[in-house]
Amino acid sequence: MLAYCYKDCSWKVFPSSSNIMADGFDAGMVVESSRRAFDAGKTRSYEARITHLHNLRRMIAENKQAFVDALYKDLRKPEFEAVTFEVDFCHNDCVLAINELKQWMKPEKVAIPFAGVGKQCYIQRDPLGVVLIIGAWNYPFQLPIHPLIGAIAAGNTAVIKPSEISPATAKLFEELFPKYMDSSCFPVINGDAVVTTALLEQRFDHIFYTGNSTVGKIVQTAAAKHLTSVTLELGGKCPFYIGSNCDIDVAIHRTASAKFYNSGQTCVAPDFIICHRDQTDRVVSSLKKALKEFFGDNPKKSKDYGRMVNVRHFKRVCALLDGQEIVIGGESDEDDLYIAPTVVVNAKDTDRIMQDEIFGPVWPILNLDSAEEAIRYINSREKPLALYVFSSDRGVIDQFRNQTSSGMFSGNECFVQGGVETLPFGGIGNSGTGNYHGRFTYEAFSHRKACMVDPMYTVSELVRRLFYAPFTDRKTSIIAWALRKKLKNRTMSMFLRVAVVVVLLAVLYKVFLS
Repeated sequence: MLAYCYKDCSWKVFPSSSNIMADGFDAGMVVESSRRAFDAGKTRSYEARITHLHNLRRMIAENKQAFVDALYKDLRKPEFEAVTFEVDFCHNDCVLAINELKQWMKPEKVAIPFAGVGKQCYIQRDPLGVVLIIGAWNYPFQLPIHPLIGAIAAGNTAVIKPSEISPATAKLFEELFPKYMDSSCFPVINGDAVVTTALLEQRFDHIFYTGNSTVGKIVQTAAAKHLTSVTLELGGKCPFYIGSNCDIDVAIHRTASAKFYNSGQTCVAPDFIICHRDQTDRVVSSLKKALKEFFGDNPKKSKDYGRMVNVRHFKRVCALLDGQEIVIGGESDEDDLYIAPTVVVNAKDTDRIMQDEIFGPVWPILNLDSAEEAIRYINSREKPLALYVFSSDRGVIDQFRNQTSSGMFSGNECFVQGGVETLPFGGIGNSGTGNYHGRFTYEAFSHRKACMVDPMYTVSELVRRLFYAPFTDRKTSIIAWALRKKLKNRTMSMFLRVAVVVVLLAVLYKVFLS
Protein backbone atom coordinates (compact mmCIF):
# COMPACT_ATOMS: atom_id res chain seq x y z
CA MET A 1 0.00 0.00 0.00
CA LEU A 2 1.34 3.45 -0.95
CA ALA A 3 1.18 6.02 1.84
CA TYR A 4 2.97 9.14 2.90
CA CYS A 5 5.71 8.53 5.48
CA TYR A 6 6.11 11.56 7.66
CA LYS A 7 9.38 10.40 9.21
CA ASP A 8 11.15 10.45 5.86
CA CYS A 9 8.84 13.03 4.15
CA SER A 10 8.35 10.67 1.23
CA TRP A 11 5.84 8.26 -0.27
CA LYS A 12 6.47 4.59 0.54
CA VAL A 13 4.83 1.25 -0.11
CA PHE A 14 3.60 -0.57 3.00
CA PRO A 15 2.13 -4.10 3.00
CA SER A 16 -0.87 -3.23 5.16
CA SER A 17 -2.45 -0.50 7.25
CA SER A 18 -1.08 -2.08 10.43
CA ASN A 19 2.44 -1.84 9.02
CA ILE A 20 1.84 1.79 8.18
CA MET A 21 1.13 2.39 11.86
CA ALA A 22 4.30 0.49 12.81
CA ASP A 23 6.70 1.68 10.12
CA GLY A 24 6.14 5.39 9.89
CA PHE A 25 2.51 6.51 9.84
CA ASP A 26 1.88 8.85 12.75
CA ALA A 27 -1.51 10.57 12.77
CA GLY A 28 -0.19 13.39 14.93
CA MET A 29 2.61 14.09 12.47
CA VAL A 30 0.14 14.04 9.57
CA VAL A 31 -1.85 16.84 11.15
CA GLU A 32 1.24 18.72 12.31
CA SER A 33 2.73 18.65 8.81
CA SER A 34 -0.51 19.99 7.33
CA ARG A 35 -0.70 22.63 10.03
CA ARG A 36 2.81 23.82 9.28
CA ALA A 37 1.88 24.07 5.62
CA PHE A 38 -1.23 26.08 6.51
CA ASP A 39 0.67 28.38 8.88
CA ALA A 40 3.26 28.94 6.16
CA GLY A 41 0.49 30.33 3.94
CA LYS A 42 0.74 27.62 1.28
CA THR A 43 -3.05 27.59 0.78
CA ARG A 44 -4.32 30.98 1.98
CA SER A 45 -3.78 33.45 -0.89
CA TYR A 46 -5.98 33.67 -3.96
CA GLU A 47 -3.03 32.67 -6.15
CA ALA A 48 -2.30 29.59 -4.04
CA ARG A 49 -5.93 28.48 -4.04
CA ILE A 50 -6.25 28.87 -7.79
CA THR A 51 -3.03 26.93 -8.36
CA HIS A 52 -4.20 24.02 -6.19
CA LEU A 53 -7.61 24.01 -7.89
CA HIS A 54 -6.04 23.94 -11.35
CA ASN A 55 -3.79 21.06 -10.29
CA LEU A 56 -6.78 19.12 -8.98
CA ARG A 57 -8.72 19.81 -12.17
CA ARG A 58 -5.81 18.52 -14.24
CA MET A 59 -5.61 15.38 -12.13
CA ILE A 60 -9.29 14.70 -12.80
CA ALA A 61 -9.20 15.53 -16.50
CA GLU A 62 -5.98 13.71 -17.34
CA ASN A 63 -6.94 10.51 -15.50
CA LYS A 64 -10.65 10.34 -16.27
CA GLN A 65 -10.58 6.85 -17.76
CA ALA A 66 -8.41 5.53 -14.93
CA PHE A 67 -11.00 6.70 -12.41
CA VAL A 68 -13.84 5.23 -14.47
CA ASP A 69 -12.00 1.89 -14.55
CA ALA A 70 -11.39 1.99 -10.79
CA LEU A 71 -15.06 2.68 -10.12
CA TYR A 72 -15.96 -0.31 -12.27
CA LYS A 73 -13.61 -2.52 -10.25
CA ASP A 74 -15.04 -1.32 -6.96
CA LEU A 75 -18.77 -1.30 -7.74
CA ARG A 76 -19.20 -2.52 -11.32
CA LYS A 77 -20.34 1.04 -11.83
CA PRO A 78 -21.59 1.70 -15.39
CA GLU A 79 -19.50 4.22 -17.29
CA PHE A 80 -22.46 6.59 -17.59
CA GLU A 81 -22.86 6.72 -13.81
CA ALA A 82 -19.11 6.94 -13.20
CA VAL A 83 -18.72 9.85 -15.61
CA THR A 84 -21.96 11.73 -14.91
CA PHE A 85 -22.28 11.39 -11.14
CA GLU A 86 -18.64 11.19 -10.15
CA VAL A 87 -15.80 12.28 -12.44
CA ASP A 88 -17.45 14.98 -14.58
CA PHE A 89 -19.57 16.07 -11.62
CA CYS A 90 -16.42 16.95 -9.65
CA HIS A 91 -14.58 18.34 -12.66
CA ASN A 92 -17.42 20.76 -13.30
CA ASP A 93 -17.54 21.76 -9.64
CA CYS A 94 -13.80 22.42 -9.75
CA VAL A 95 -14.24 24.64 -12.81
CA LEU A 96 -17.06 26.49 -11.01
CA ALA A 97 -14.77 27.16 -8.05
CA ILE A 98 -11.98 28.41 -10.32
CA ASN A 99 -14.38 30.70 -12.19
CA GLU A 100 -16.10 32.12 -9.12
CA LEU A 101 -13.36 32.13 -6.47
CA LYS A 102 -12.44 35.80 -6.80
CA GLN A 103 -16.07 36.75 -6.30
CA TRP A 104 -16.50 34.34 -3.38
CA MET A 105 -13.47 35.79 -1.61
CA LYS A 106 -14.69 39.39 -1.76
CA PRO A 107 -15.72 40.86 1.61
CA GLU A 108 -19.49 40.90 2.01
CA LYS A 109 -20.82 44.35 2.81
CA VAL A 110 -23.59 44.60 5.39
CA ALA A 111 -26.13 47.22 6.39
CA ILE A 112 -24.79 49.63 9.04
CA PRO A 113 -27.02 50.57 12.00
CA PHE A 114 -26.43 53.47 14.40
CA ALA A 115 -23.64 51.70 16.31
CA GLY A 116 -21.64 51.46 13.09
CA VAL A 117 -22.25 54.94 11.67
CA GLY A 118 -19.16 56.15 9.82
CA LYS A 119 -17.49 52.75 9.96
CA GLN A 120 -16.83 50.04 7.39
CA CYS A 121 -18.68 46.83 8.34
CA TYR A 122 -18.29 43.64 6.37
CA ILE A 123 -17.96 39.86 6.61
CA GLN A 124 -14.65 38.29 5.67
CA ARG A 125 -14.48 34.56 5.00
CA ASP A 126 -11.38 33.01 6.54
CA PRO A 127 -10.12 29.44 6.07
CA LEU A 128 -10.80 27.17 9.02
CA GLY A 129 -7.29 25.69 8.98
CA VAL A 130 -6.52 21.97 8.79
CA VAL A 131 -9.54 19.86 7.86
CA LEU A 132 -10.17 16.12 7.70
CA ILE A 133 -12.27 14.72 4.84
CA ILE A 134 -13.51 11.15 5.32
CA GLY A 135 -14.95 9.72 2.11
CA ALA A 136 -17.51 6.97 1.61
CA TRP A 137 -17.40 3.82 -0.47
CA ASN A 138 -20.59 4.17 -2.50
CA TYR A 139 -19.36 7.18 -4.49
CA PRO A 140 -15.66 6.73 -3.74
CA PHE A 141 -14.45 9.39 -6.17
CA GLN A 142 -17.05 12.10 -5.68
CA LEU A 143 -17.37 12.00 -1.92
CA PRO A 144 -13.74 12.81 -1.07
CA ILE A 145 -13.07 15.09 -4.07
CA HIS A 146 -16.21 17.20 -3.97
CA PRO A 147 -15.68 18.54 -0.43
CA LEU A 148 -11.95 18.86 -1.14
CA ILE A 149 -12.72 21.39 -3.86
CA GLY A 150 -14.50 23.60 -1.35
CA ALA A 151 -11.78 23.09 1.24
CA ILE A 152 -9.12 24.24 -1.24
CA ALA A 153 -11.24 27.16 -2.46
CA ALA A 154 -11.68 28.31 1.14
CA GLY A 155 -7.91 28.26 1.72
CA ASN A 156 -7.52 25.20 3.96
CA THR A 157 -5.12 22.30 4.01
CA ALA A 158 -6.88 18.93 4.03
CA VAL A 159 -6.13 15.37 5.10
CA ILE A 160 -8.04 13.04 2.77
CA LYS A 161 -9.13 9.62 4.03
CA PRO A 162 -10.73 7.58 1.21
CA SER A 163 -12.86 4.55 2.03
CA GLU A 164 -10.92 1.31 2.22
CA ILE A 165 -14.08 -0.54 1.14
CA SER A 166 -13.54 0.81 -2.39
CA PRO A 167 -9.84 -0.12 -2.68
CA ALA A 168 -9.27 0.48 -6.40
CA THR A 169 -10.32 4.12 -6.21
CA ALA A 170 -8.48 4.65 -2.93
CA LYS A 171 -5.29 3.19 -4.37
CA LEU A 172 -5.55 5.44 -7.42
CA PHE A 173 -5.82 8.48 -5.15
CA GLU A 174 -2.61 7.39 -3.41
CA GLU A 175 -0.82 7.08 -6.72
CA LEU A 176 -2.04 10.29 -8.36
CA PHE A 177 -2.21 12.88 -5.59
CA PRO A 178 1.58 13.15 -5.12
CA LYS A 179 1.97 13.76 -8.86
CA TYR A 180 -0.43 16.68 -8.96
CA MET A 181 -0.99 18.04 -5.45
CA ASP A 182 1.29 19.41 -2.73
CA SER A 183 1.64 16.45 -0.35
CA SER A 184 2.29 18.68 2.67
CA CYS A 185 -1.06 20.41 2.09
CA PHE A 186 -3.20 17.52 0.84
CA PRO A 187 -1.96 14.12 2.04
CA VAL A 188 -4.01 11.02 1.20
CA ILE A 189 -4.07 8.53 4.06
CA ASN A 190 -5.36 5.04 3.33
CA GLY A 191 -6.09 2.30 5.81
CA ASP A 192 -8.83 0.65 7.82
CA ALA A 193 -10.80 1.77 10.88
CA VAL A 194 -7.62 1.77 12.98
CA VAL A 195 -6.16 4.51 10.80
CA THR A 196 -9.42 6.49 10.82
CA THR A 197 -9.62 6.21 14.60
CA ALA A 198 -6.03 7.46 14.95
CA LEU A 199 -6.85 10.45 12.75
CA LEU A 200 -10.00 11.24 14.74
CA GLU A 201 -7.95 11.45 17.91
CA GLN A 202 -6.13 14.49 16.50
CA ARG A 203 -7.28 18.09 16.70
CA PHE A 204 -8.58 19.30 13.37
CA ASP A 205 -10.24 22.62 12.63
CA HIS A 206 -13.12 20.91 10.83
CA ILE A 207 -14.17 17.36 9.99
CA PHE A 208 -16.23 16.49 6.93
CA TYR A 209 -17.67 12.98 7.07
CA THR A 210 -19.91 11.13 4.63
CA GLY A 211 -21.43 7.83 5.72
CA ASN A 212 -24.00 6.36 8.09
CA SER A 213 -25.43 7.87 11.26
CA THR A 214 -23.79 5.29 13.55
CA VAL A 215 -20.29 6.30 12.49
CA GLY A 216 -21.45 9.91 12.26
CA LYS A 217 -22.09 9.88 16.02
CA ILE A 218 -18.58 8.51 16.59
CA VAL A 219 -17.11 11.28 14.44
CA GLN A 220 -19.10 13.97 16.25
CA THR A 221 -18.10 12.58 19.65
CA ALA A 222 -14.43 12.60 18.65
CA ALA A 223 -14.74 16.14 17.31
CA ALA A 224 -16.43 17.34 20.50
CA LYS A 225 -13.29 16.57 22.52
CA HIS A 226 -11.56 19.42 20.68
CA LEU A 227 -14.70 21.52 20.05
CA THR A 228 -14.09 20.88 16.36
CA SER A 229 -16.89 21.78 13.98
CA VAL A 230 -18.29 19.04 11.73
CA THR A 231 -20.21 18.55 8.53
CA LEU A 232 -21.99 15.20 8.61
CA GLU A 233 -23.51 13.99 5.35
CA LEU A 234 -25.43 10.92 6.47
CA GLY A 235 -28.46 9.16 5.05
CA GLY A 236 -31.61 7.55 6.36
CA LYS A 237 -34.76 6.18 4.87
CA CYS A 238 -35.91 8.66 2.22
CA PRO A 239 -39.69 8.33 1.65
CA PHE A 240 -41.38 8.46 -1.75
CA TYR A 241 -45.09 9.31 -1.59
CA ILE A 242 -47.37 8.72 -4.59
CA GLY A 243 -50.50 10.86 -4.55
CA SER A 244 -53.83 9.40 -5.58
CA ASN A 245 -54.08 11.53 -8.72
CA CYS A 246 -50.53 11.60 -10.08
CA ASP A 247 -49.23 10.09 -13.31
CA ILE A 248 -47.86 6.85 -11.88
CA ASP A 249 -45.80 5.94 -14.95
CA VAL A 250 -43.92 9.25 -14.88
CA ALA A 251 -43.47 9.05 -11.10
CA ILE A 252 -42.13 5.49 -11.26
CA HIS A 253 -39.75 6.16 -14.16
CA ARG A 254 -38.21 9.14 -12.38
CA THR A 255 -37.88 7.49 -8.99
CA ALA A 256 -36.96 3.98 -10.16
CA SER A 257 -34.06 5.30 -12.20
CA ALA A 258 -32.79 7.10 -9.08
CA LYS A 259 -33.45 4.13 -6.82
CA PHE A 260 -31.42 1.68 -8.89
CA TYR A 261 -28.49 3.95 -9.76
CA ASN A 262 -25.36 2.39 -8.25
CA SER A 263 -27.42 -0.71 -7.41
CA GLY A 264 -29.37 1.26 -4.82
CA GLN A 265 -26.26 2.36 -2.91
CA THR A 266 -27.06 6.08 -2.89
CA CYS A 267 -27.90 8.16 0.19
CA VAL A 268 -30.58 10.22 -1.58
CA ALA A 269 -32.23 7.24 -3.29
CA PRO A 270 -35.92 6.79 -2.40
CA ASP A 271 -35.80 4.08 0.29
CA PHE A 272 -39.46 3.05 0.35
CA ILE A 273 -42.72 3.79 -1.44
CA ILE A 274 -45.87 5.07 0.27
CA CYS A 275 -49.08 4.66 -1.71
CA HIS A 276 -52.76 3.91 -1.19
CA ARG A 277 -53.61 0.20 -1.15
CA ASP A 278 -55.72 0.43 -4.30
CA GLN A 279 -52.72 1.89 -6.17
CA THR A 280 -50.33 -0.99 -5.41
CA ASP A 281 -51.12 -3.10 -8.48
CA ARG A 282 -50.67 -0.12 -10.80
CA VAL A 283 -47.41 0.81 -9.11
CA VAL A 284 -46.06 -2.75 -9.42
CA SER A 285 -47.15 -2.96 -13.05
CA SER A 286 -45.45 0.34 -13.84
CA LEU A 287 -42.28 -0.80 -12.03
CA LYS A 288 -42.12 -4.00 -14.08
CA LYS A 289 -42.40 -1.99 -17.28
CA ALA A 290 -39.79 0.57 -16.20
CA LEU A 291 -37.25 -2.01 -15.01
CA LYS A 292 -37.54 -3.98 -18.22
CA GLU A 293 -37.04 -0.76 -20.16
CA PHE A 294 -33.98 0.14 -18.09
CA PHE A 295 -32.22 -3.23 -17.78
CA GLY A 296 -33.91 -5.66 -20.16
CA ASP A 297 -35.32 -9.08 -19.27
CA ASN A 298 -32.21 -10.04 -17.30
CA PRO A 299 -30.64 -7.15 -15.33
CA LYS A 300 -27.67 -9.36 -14.47
CA LYS A 301 -26.55 -9.14 -18.08
CA SER A 302 -27.13 -5.42 -18.38
CA LYS A 303 -24.02 -3.24 -18.63
CA ASP A 304 -26.04 -0.48 -17.01
CA TYR A 305 -26.66 -2.27 -13.71
CA GLY A 306 -24.07 -2.23 -10.91
CA ARG A 307 -23.21 -4.61 -8.05
CA MET A 308 -23.02 -4.54 -4.28
CA VAL A 309 -19.69 -3.31 -3.00
CA ASN A 310 -18.71 -6.47 -1.03
CA VAL A 311 -19.99 -9.72 0.47
CA ARG A 312 -20.88 -8.15 3.82
CA HIS A 313 -23.22 -5.62 2.26
CA PHE A 314 -24.57 -8.26 -0.12
CA LYS A 315 -25.57 -10.46 2.82
CA ARG A 316 -26.95 -7.52 4.77
CA VAL A 317 -29.34 -6.54 1.99
CA CYS A 318 -30.37 -10.15 1.26
CA ALA A 319 -31.22 -10.61 4.94
CA LEU A 320 -33.74 -7.77 4.71
CA LEU A 321 -35.81 -9.92 2.32
CA ASP A 322 -36.43 -12.71 4.84
CA GLY A 323 -40.18 -13.21 5.22
CA GLN A 324 -41.08 -10.52 2.70
CA GLU A 325 -43.61 -10.77 -0.14
CA ILE A 326 -41.49 -10.29 -3.27
CA VAL A 327 -43.35 -9.37 -6.46
CA ILE A 328 -40.40 -8.32 -8.63
CA GLY A 329 -36.85 -9.67 -8.63
CA GLY A 330 -35.43 -11.35 -5.57
CA GLU A 331 -32.70 -13.24 -7.45
CA SER A 332 -29.13 -12.97 -6.13
CA ASP A 333 -25.64 -14.33 -6.78
CA GLU A 334 -23.07 -13.95 -4.00
CA ASP A 335 -20.13 -14.79 -6.25
CA ASP A 336 -21.09 -11.91 -8.54
CA LEU A 337 -22.34 -9.65 -5.69
CA TYR A 338 -25.53 -9.37 -7.73
CA ILE A 339 -28.96 -8.60 -6.31
CA ALA A 340 -31.71 -8.12 -8.87
CA PRO A 341 -33.89 -5.01 -8.74
CA THR A 342 -36.42 -6.19 -6.16
CA VAL A 343 -39.83 -4.90 -5.08
CA VAL A 344 -41.64 -5.98 -1.92
CA VAL A 345 -45.34 -5.40 -1.17
CA ASN A 346 -47.33 -5.35 2.06
CA ALA A 347 -44.35 -4.19 4.07
CA LYS A 348 -45.07 -3.52 7.74
CA ASP A 349 -43.57 -0.76 9.82
CA THR A 350 -42.24 -3.33 12.29
CA ASP A 351 -40.32 -5.26 9.60
CA ARG A 352 -36.57 -4.86 9.58
CA ILE A 353 -36.77 -3.73 5.95
CA MET A 354 -38.74 -0.71 7.19
CA GLN A 355 -36.45 -0.05 10.14
CA ASP A 356 -32.97 -0.14 8.62
CA GLU A 357 -31.70 1.99 5.75
CA ILE A 358 -31.69 -0.46 2.83
CA PHE A 359 -28.82 0.97 0.76
CA GLY A 360 -29.33 -1.63 -1.92
CA PRO A 361 -31.62 -2.52 -4.86
CA VAL A 362 -34.62 -3.51 -2.73
CA TRP A 363 -37.76 -1.37 -2.69
CA PRO A 364 -40.61 -2.00 -0.21
CA ILE A 365 -44.11 -0.63 -0.68
CA LEU A 366 -45.95 0.58 2.43
CA ASN A 367 -49.70 1.16 2.19
CA LEU A 368 -51.23 4.17 3.96
CA ASP A 369 -54.72 5.52 3.34
CA SER A 370 -54.21 9.27 3.03
CA ALA A 371 -51.71 12.10 2.71
CA GLU A 372 -52.39 13.04 6.31
CA GLU A 373 -51.56 9.53 7.51
CA ALA A 374 -48.39 9.53 5.41
CA ILE A 375 -47.32 12.85 6.93
CA ARG A 376 -47.91 11.52 10.45
CA TYR A 377 -45.90 8.41 9.61
CA ILE A 378 -42.98 10.39 8.18
CA ASN A 379 -42.96 12.74 11.17
CA SER A 380 -42.91 9.80 13.61
CA ARG A 381 -39.55 8.64 12.25
CA GLU A 382 -36.06 10.08 12.07
CA LYS A 383 -35.80 13.04 9.70
CA PRO A 384 -34.77 11.82 6.23
CA LEU A 385 -32.09 13.24 3.98
CA ALA A 386 -34.64 13.71 1.19
CA LEU A 387 -38.41 13.46 0.80
CA TYR A 388 -40.05 12.87 -2.58
CA VAL A 389 -43.72 13.60 -3.25
CA PHE A 390 -45.51 13.07 -6.57
CA SER A 391 -48.97 14.54 -7.07
CA SER A 392 -50.94 16.44 -9.70
CA ASP A 393 -52.34 18.52 -6.85
CA ARG A 394 -49.90 21.30 -5.92
CA GLY A 395 -51.74 21.60 -2.62
CA VAL A 396 -50.67 18.08 -1.66
CA ILE A 397 -47.05 18.84 -2.52
CA ASP A 398 -47.17 22.03 -0.44
CA GLN A 399 -48.81 20.11 2.40
CA PHE A 400 -45.90 17.68 2.62
CA ARG A 401 -43.31 20.42 2.18
CA ASN A 402 -44.77 22.55 4.96
CA GLN A 403 -45.76 19.84 7.44
CA THR A 404 -42.66 17.62 7.35
CA SER A 405 -38.97 18.09 8.07
CA SER A 406 -36.23 16.72 5.82
CA GLY A 407 -32.79 17.72 4.61
CA MET A 408 -34.13 18.21 1.09
CA PHE A 409 -37.57 18.13 -0.50
CA SER A 410 -38.55 17.42 -4.08
CA GLY A 411 -42.00 17.55 -5.63
CA ASN A 412 -42.63 15.63 -8.86
CA GLU A 413 -38.89 15.05 -9.25
CA CYS A 414 -36.31 12.76 -7.70
CA PHE A 415 -32.54 12.81 -7.18
CA VAL A 416 -32.04 15.81 -9.46
CA GLN A 417 -31.95 18.31 -6.58
CA GLY A 418 -28.54 16.91 -5.65
CA GLY A 419 -27.09 18.09 -8.96
CA VAL A 420 -28.29 21.69 -8.74
CA GLU A 421 -25.26 23.63 -7.50
CA THR A 422 -27.36 26.56 -6.29
CA LEU A 423 -29.22 24.33 -3.83
CA PRO A 424 -27.60 23.20 -0.55
CA PHE A 425 -27.11 19.45 -0.19
CA GLY A 426 -27.39 18.20 3.36
CA GLY A 427 -29.44 16.53 6.04
CA ILE A 428 -31.07 17.43 9.34
CA GLY A 429 -31.06 15.56 12.62
CA ASN A 430 -30.25 11.91 12.08
CA SER A 431 -29.59 12.50 8.38
CA GLY A 432 -26.78 14.94 9.00
CA THR A 433 -25.71 18.46 9.85
CA GLY A 434 -24.39 21.18 7.57
CA ASN A 435 -24.56 21.23 3.78
CA TYR A 436 -22.44 21.68 0.69
CA HIS A 437 -22.36 21.72 -3.17
CA GLY A 438 -21.30 24.70 -5.25
CA ARG A 439 -20.70 27.82 -3.17
CA PHE A 440 -22.17 26.04 -0.15
CA THR A 441 -19.04 23.86 -0.05
CA TYR A 442 -16.87 26.98 0.07
CA GLU A 443 -19.03 28.27 2.92
CA ALA A 444 -18.83 24.94 4.78
CA PHE A 445 -15.04 25.28 5.00
CA SER A 446 -14.99 29.03 5.78
CA HIS A 447 -15.35 31.06 8.95
CA ARG A 448 -17.52 34.14 8.50
CA LYS A 449 -15.55 36.75 10.44
CA ALA A 450 -17.31 39.97 11.44
CA CYS A 451 -15.09 42.96 10.62
CA MET A 452 -15.43 46.64 11.51
CA VAL A 453 -12.92 49.32 10.53
CA ASP A 454 -13.28 53.01 11.39
CA PRO A 455 -11.34 54.95 8.74
CA MET A 456 -12.37 58.32 10.23
CA TYR A 457 -12.18 57.51 13.90
CA THR A 458 -11.44 61.10 14.94
CA VAL A 459 -14.71 62.29 13.38
CA SER A 460 -16.84 59.45 14.75
CA GLU A 461 -15.46 60.11 18.21
CA LEU A 462 -18.47 62.37 18.70
CA VAL A 463 -20.74 59.36 18.60
CA ARG A 464 -18.42 57.18 20.71
CA ARG A 465 -18.44 59.76 23.52
CA LEU A 466 -22.03 58.83 24.20
CA PHE A 467 -20.76 55.46 25.48
CA TYR A 468 -18.13 56.90 27.84
CA ALA A 469 -18.75 57.44 31.56
CA PRO A 470 -20.16 59.34 33.29
CA PHE A 471 -23.53 58.04 32.02
CA THR A 472 -25.88 61.00 32.29
CA ASP A 473 -29.64 60.91 31.83
CA ARG A 474 -29.20 62.92 28.67
CA LYS A 475 -26.79 60.34 27.20
CA THR A 476 -29.15 57.54 28.19
CA SER A 477 -32.07 59.23 26.42
CA ILE A 478 -30.08 59.85 23.25
CA ILE A 479 -28.75 56.26 23.13
CA ALA A 480 -32.19 54.77 23.81
CA TRP A 481 -33.71 56.85 21.05
CA ALA A 482 -30.94 56.08 18.56
CA LEU A 483 -30.79 52.33 19.17
CA ARG A 484 -34.52 51.67 19.49
CA LYS A 485 -35.73 49.35 16.73
CA LYS A 486 -38.79 50.60 14.95
CA LEU A 487 -41.32 48.88 12.73
CA LYS A 488 -40.51 49.51 9.11
CA ASN A 489 -42.10 52.54 7.54
CA ARG A 490 -41.78 51.72 3.88
CA THR A 491 -42.85 55.23 2.84
CA MET A 492 -39.89 56.84 4.61
CA SER A 493 -37.58 58.17 1.92
CA MET A 494 -33.80 58.15 1.90
CA PHE A 495 -33.99 61.93 2.29
CA LEU A 496 -35.73 61.60 5.62
CA ARG A 497 -33.21 59.03 6.81
CA VAL A 498 -30.34 61.37 5.96
CA ALA A 499 -32.16 64.18 7.73
CA VAL A 500 -32.39 62.08 10.91
CA VAL A 501 -28.63 61.45 10.82
CA VAL A 502 -27.94 65.19 10.30
CA VAL A 503 -30.18 66.14 13.23
CA LEU A 504 -28.51 63.53 15.42
CA LEU A 505 -25.02 64.82 14.58
CA ALA A 506 -26.19 68.38 15.32
CA VAL A 507 -27.44 67.29 18.74
CA LEU A 508 -24.15 65.55 19.47
CA TYR A 509 -22.19 68.64 18.44
CA LYS A 510 -24.24 70.77 20.78
CA VAL A 511 -23.85 68.30 23.65
CA PHE A 512 -20.08 67.91 23.42
CA LEU A 513 -18.65 70.96 21.66
CA SER A 514 -20.93 73.87 22.41
